[in-house]
Amino acid sequence: MKMQDLDTPALIIDLDKLELNIRDMANFARQQGVKLRPHIKSHKIPEIALMQVREGAVGVTVAKLGEAEVMAQAGIEDILIANQITGPAKIKRLLELAERVRVCVAVDSREGAGLLSQAAVGRNLQLGVVVEVDSGLRRCGVLPGEEVVDLAKDIMELPGLSFEGIMTHAGHVYGMESWQEAVEVGRREGELMLEVARLLEGAGIAAKEVSVGSTPTAKVSGQVKGVTELRPGNYVFYDAIQIALGVVGPERCALTVLSTVISTPAPDRVVLDAGSKTLALDKGAHGASLVKGFGIILGGDGLPESSLTIERLSEEHGVVAVEAGFSPEKPKLNARVRIIPNHACTVINLFDQVYGVRGEVVETVWKVAARGKLQ
Repeated sequence: MKMQDLDTPALIIDLDKLELNIRDMANFARQQGVKLRPHIKSHKIPEIALMQVREGAVGVTVAKLGEAEVMAQAGIEDILIANQITGPAKIKRLLELAERVRVCVAVDSREGAGLLSQAAVGRNLQLGVVVEVDSGLRRCGVLPGEEVVDLAKDIMELPGLSFEGIMTHAGHVYGMESWQEAVEVGRREGELMLEVARLLEGAGIAAKEVSVGSTPTAKVSGQVKGVTELRPGNYVFYDAIQIALGVVGPERCALTVLSTVISTPAPDRVVLDAGSKTLALDKGAHGASLVKGFGIILGGDGLPESSLTIERLSEEHGVVAVEAGFSPEKPKLNARVRIIPNHACTVINLFDQVYGVRGEVVETVWKVAARGKLQ
């Protein structure tokens, strides 16, 4: 099947770009001598996770227990849940999973660690945990300093738990407005985590893992000596927000939405069949509005078409403003366009399946097996 024969809206993965992006981050991790544990929330597709493992990833990171269960079912045997698991129903599922594969989970309180300890002892299990450190996002996590040392000591006294180290997510990088600012966030992320690791060492506690994660900061914090693990996710695809931050150019973006012009009601606009239920409403996270419109429309040369802006979205319609004085003809009825989404991670979660293409040929169809796994 040719890509242009697909019904729309359709989610397209350029397999050559995907493979390049996976190899590139794997090579960086190898060169730096650090482990790569990619976050699968960006793709939610077991086949891609297995590609990452084949390229050298030690395992995967997930945000939700449901994602972990999908990845374990697909054969991934080493999983970090970079989130707090506190409710009894979820803890039961967590320990059932830990009986099948190696699982490590984040904690940021003695109370939370105590709940895991009690349940692990009840099932005669030893559960790996990492202390989440707040490196600036102000979400979950213990503030860097003696609080981390105190919690690590508590964990080491709790039966059924194994203290594995520390982790952070510098997600506040998405509130930055330039690559220079992003670099500074990444540098500070790595250095701060190294400072915490030294505090632990001074207290006689070994942090086996010093884990950092974020696509914009990975190649900065990953160069800080003492960091042991990287957890980027978005890098498999990249997107318009990564372009706006200066992480990559559009030529590295592997994920696009194929859409059709369904109306040309006026000289200054056309309407697409891709609305908010396709492209999502994301324009930047954590305080920033990094992008113009709701995705980047590509021209015939694969570069951004600057004369067309997806100005507003209804649920099933994307309204594209056509710049005045635009010399070529505006897209005609039934014309196909490809769109780099603003945020790949939210868009992938809206689709049941994706089409992997090389050139114009559809080579594979993958189910987005972990989509909607919010529990």
